[in-house]
Amino acid sequence: MQASFSAEIWYWRGPSPWFFVSVPPDVCVHIHELSSEVSYGWGMIPAAVRIGSTDYPTALWPKDGGYIVPIKTIVRRAEKVDEGDEITVRLTIGE
Repeated sequence: MQASFSAEIWYWRGPSPWFFVSVPPDVCVHIHELSSEVSYGWGMIPAAVRIGSTDYPTALWPKDGGYIVPIKTIVRRAEKVDEGDEITVRLTIGE
């Protein structure tokens, strides 16, 4: 499955702070359909992500019935993006 969407980067200030984008509900529907085949546990979905010209492997995290995409520091620096910026995310799952 491949999907592309735009979303705003947000910062989670929990005990282990991290930057994320939320996957839109219409994309989450398709991910849910594949989840039993691709999840490696705890609802985590392995994915290849592309932001700008940067590709990286990660896992989508389940949150509030949907999914969030972690944005690694090295990616934010390479693409010069930060909290509040709208970015285009390309996901590849299960391929």
